[in-house]
Amino acid sequence: MKKPDWVIDKERGKRAAAAETVWLFGLHAVRDALLNPARVKLRLVLTKNAADRLGDALAQGGIEPEIVDPRRFDVPIDEGSVHQGAALEAKPLQWGSLEDVCLGGRGAPLVVLLDRVTDPHNVGAVLRSAEVFGARAVVAPLRHSAPETGALAKTASGALERQPYLRVTNLAEAMETLQGMGFVLLGLDGEAEVELSTALAEIGTRPVGLVLGAEGPGLRDKTKATCDRLVKIPYSGAFGSLNVSNAAAVALYAATTR
Repeated sequence: MKKPDWVIDKERGKRAAAAETVWLFGLHAVRDALLNPARVKLRLVLTKNAADRLGDALAQGGIEPEIVDPRRFDVPIDEGSVHQGAALEAKPLQWGSLEDVCLGGRGAPLVVLLDRVTDPHNVGAVLRSAEVFGARAVVAPLRHSAPETGALAKTASGALERQPYLRVTNLAEAMETLQGMGFVLLGLDGEAEVELSTALAEIGTRPVGLVLGAEGPGLRDKTKATCDRLVKIPYSGAFGSLNVSNAAAVALYAATTR
């Protein structure tokens, strides 16, 4: 009996995920990955100088490094990447289900949701802010979002190893799941009438999800419609738009100090 197309697609997706690896680079990103027992490490390439600088992290990493000449640092990362003589091939992290992480995970009952934010530098910066302010997770759609990459890890400055980054099949469905768990979802929209601080004061101590869209397009219509409320960060002057990672940091600070 022939399998349905959806079953075939699901199995194909599972095989692709099983084969997926990521190259992390830079001393900071590689050090944090080596110290993370949850990170499955496959191949470590270092220069002698980088190996010396990694010190104890190298001893705890559980993987034997390949020591190479700096002039022959041949690993599949983008040309011009500042690798500092350190690169690690590893499996993407598996954080578990949305319910497990967001309902009973570590940190405050606070979640950041990113609607089609594809720039790894922006996502890395959001992860770093989310860790600083104690959010439980950063959630993004599996498609049309920045995957786990070396550039993202480097920008996150170690936060990728500690801050759950959950990529879900359908963002709107994930938002509805969070609402069912008691989260109030606030969508950041520069044209909203209500200010973020006002909405947070009215919510009180209820769990909060901060929903941010990509620069330019902003939140999609479906995402807006699924939010409980649209809010804005007040601004002065003619220029009223923040970079998405800066907006996330401001919103996270407001949510944790309400």
